[in-house]
Amino acid sequence: MPVLSGIHPVAEALRAHHPLERVLIAQGAGGTRLQEIIDLARRESVPLRFEARSALDRLAGTPAHQGVVALGAAKKYADMDTATSASLVVVLDGVEDPHNLGAIVRTANAAGAGALIIPERRAAGVTDVVAKAAAGALEHLPIVRVTNINRSLEALKERGFWIYGLDERGTGIYTSVDYASPTAFVLGGEGKGLHEQVRKHCDLLVRIPMAGTIPSLNVSVAAGVVLFEWLRRR
Repeated sequence: MPVLSGIHPVAEALRAHHPLERVLIAQGAGGTRLQEIIDLARRESVPLRFEARSALDRLAGTPAHQGVVALGAAKKYADMDTATSASLVVVLDGVEDPHNLGAIVRTANAAGAGALIIPERRAAGVTDVVAKAAAGALEHLPIVRVTNINRSLEALKERGFWIYGLDERGTGIYTSVDYASPTAFVLGGEGKGLHEQVRKHCDLLVRIPMAGTIPSLNVSVAAGVVLFEWLRRR
């Protein structure tokens, strides 16, 4: 992931609308030039973090970063309108492993998804590792990064989407559900599953039956199972 440091390089990247994963500001740093970067980042919907100066030193590889470091993204994120115009959307509730995210991007594209929605916080972003794991699919699948998954699910519902959450406690078997269209599948993070509020926003919770002793599949494998069942129906 490319790293930019210093007020001028970061400000110019923001003005040029370069894809940025996030901007880090040193705690306690201030001034009109840093405030301009903060304003630009907010205008471009780039996440801001205020971190200890030592953390910025490590990322930049030098203490001469003027209190600001930006991490580049592998691609520019799409807007929510892109997702609401699709017939199939995949929503990830906190997938943190970039390899899993890349594998899901590849699978979602192969299954015909029109967009992938990821949260801004506590989740993997679109990095070079994700791009490599996606094996080229990242160029063909719009990624929407949002500040609040629950509000995004509400927006999808307003556009007529039916929300299906994949959960080991689900009442519906994934092969027995008559999926309504447009469809949104929601998958939880590694080891945690869906957050409670996210579960409540789902119209139906579905599960994949397990024959062995392990209660659930890796999230990228589970994504492939349910998405290709959706595709098979069509």
